[in-house]
Amino acid sequence: MRRVTAALLVPAALGTALTAAPAQAHGGRPLGIENCTATACHFDVPPGTYDVTVRLGGATASSTRVTGETRRSLLPETAVAAGERVTRGFTVDVRTPEGEPTGPDGTPGLDLALGGSAPALAGIRVTPARHARRILLIGDSTVCDQPGAPYSGWGQQLPQYLRQGLSVANHADSGESTVSYLRDARLWAAVRQRIRPGDLVLVQLAHNDKTTDEATYRANLETLVAGIRERGGEPVLVTPIVRRWFNADGTLNNPTALLVNGLGVDHPAVVRSVAAAHRVPLIDLTAKTKALVESLGVDGSKPLYLYDEKRDNTHTSVHGATRYAGLVRDELLARHLVPAGTVRVG
Repeated sequence: MRRVTAALLVPAALGTALTAAPAQAHGGRPLGIENCTATACHFDVPPGTYDVTVRLGGATASSTRVTGETRRSLLPETAVAAGERVTRGFTVDVRTPEGEPTGPDGTPGLDLALGGSAPALAGIRVTPARHARRILLIGDSTVCDQPGAPYSGWGQQLPQYLRQGLSVANHADSGESTVSYLRDARLWAAVRQRIRPGDLVLVQLAHNDKTTDEATYRANLETLVAGIRERGGEPVLVTPIVRRWFNADGTLNNPTALLVNGLGVDHPAVVRSVAAAHRVPLIDLTAKTKALVESLGVDGSKPLYLYDEKRDNTHTSVHGATRYAGLVRDELLARHLVPAGTVRVG
């Protein structure tokens, strides 16, 4: 994302009157509306966790959504009637690299983009998050912050479902198996050091364990669980999203769809077994996504994946990732892993 320059920070460019929200200084610079144009904001802040409060609305009816950093959905599209203002908040993780852990560093600081059918930003405040709880994600390309359209991981869409006080730190990385994630120092070794007491750490690794035997796969999951707990974090095991691979009868009851590898290792079954044996909360995303895909049918489920764009029945579109992130949100609430007041529903 490009950095906003001073020449662009003029009220006339915004198309609506902007009021500076209360802000705290960082390095002598206020973190407010003067750092924004009509479509983007840039804040010179170091890596960390930040609370963002936005005031939306203008003289005419508006509808605004906020994304940030590497295409993360941070605030769902919010409609505001003409002449009205609404205040919304979210908490965002700023890190380097800003997307996938093995990807490019990205732009320093916090970058936000304003979208929607008629965006209108009336005010903004960015402050360090003093008491935010974090959800860390460990996973593969179906979870990660995908750098380019039309791809999107469900972890990239999860932040829009969370209110201020709960952030997502997505350390999922494309192409990773349990074996490679544990082996690469940029992945498990780095993430483990970042885990703080009270953090939730969601683990979904299976799609790339195509040649991993059952004993190794089980041991790798147990290593991740133990390492998370040693740091004071709370592990949550997540079974993998299904592949959109239908049988003739319209079901997904086949090894390709349900992540059974070439050695006969039933990945979801092993995840469920490890969760039960070690008393780890389980989000059975395999069962949830299977039910959703089958309910939509062969044609109705295509938009969840990149079938039309790429003939890809594994990776999700923004629409599919958003639906799947909603399933994760629902499970976090149902299992009382996060307080109801920190999650957006509906």
